[in-house]
Amino acid sequence: MAPQKLVFIGTPKSDQMKNIICIFLLIAAFKADAQKKGYKIYISGDMEGVTGVVTKEQLGPEGFEYEKFREIYTNEVIAAIKGARKAGASEIVISDSHGNGQNLLIDKLPKDVTIIRSWPRRFGMMGGIDETFDGVILLGYHTGTTNKEGVRAHTFSSAKLADVKVNSESFSEGAYSAMIAGNFNVPVIMVTGDDKVIEETKSYLGNVEGSVVKWAMSFESAKTLTPDSAYHLIEKTAAKAISRIKDFKPYKVNTPVTLEITFKNYRPSEMLAYLPQVTRPTSHSIRFIAKTIIELADFVTFVTGYSNDLEP
Repeated sequence: MAPQKLVFIGTPKSDQMKNIICIFLLIAAFKADAQKKGYKIYISGDMEGVTGVVTKEQLGPEGFEYEKFREIYTNEVIAAIKGARKAGASEIVISDSHGNGQNLLIDKLPKDVTIIRSWPRRFGMMGGIDETFDGVILLGYHTGTTNKEGVRAHTFSSAKLADVKVNSESFSEGAYSAMIAGNFNVPVIMVTGDDKVIEETKSYLGNVEGSVVKWAMSFESAKTLTPDSAYHLIEKTAAKAISRIKDFKPYKVNTPVTLEITFKNYRPSEMLAYLPQVTRPTSHSIRFIAKTIIELADFVTFVTGYSNDLEP
């Protein structure tokens, strides 16, 4: 909207009123334009990196502390939303990406967000990501399965997988999520979790913003913040990440891309090797070469989600 010429001195009252109305219209237009240009943010949430989480007792419906930590997880997401809003986020999509994908207390979330739940979904923990987003927050993440340190360290499945490599490099869930987002030219701007996952994530993403909510002592032990302290930290860090969103670059992986998955049992690799596009370099591993990141992601979704006893 072009600026209007405002004249008050020596003009009739009717003209002054017109100018005042014009000012209000200009302000409204500028506010609407600012809101239109607000950032669209994707939050991928896991639970192993949530404040206080150390064992399976906090991570699934069978655990005696699960309901309490669902609430803490939800509040951490709310804190990230608040911080992002303060710094200019206008649209937020949340991916509930832990366990059964049905952990967040969605009735506690703000009314103007949307939530992705349950499985299977294309792109897994990054389901719903596309090129329209401006940045990604990885909330409650943890180190990869080959990392010797970190609370509940694993990649995709602590029970089934021993390693996941992309182009010969061992990948964590954070690196995988960053790669999927990077395929759509969307950068990861923030990660929350223990001190080791922040360190690990910065090793491949550079100066990403991080909220350390606990300090790993072993696979199932940590020194942790209280929930309220963590919420404050996450909100503050999210605002900072959004405020410098232009500093972050998408994480790119060269294609064609070679995926290697090592299982803890040899039978999955034996069976998957019957697929013509899969080779079996060792007794416990498979290799798959994808032309694109999307092709790789679809293969990972199949491998980690398929079972011949699937039912409606």
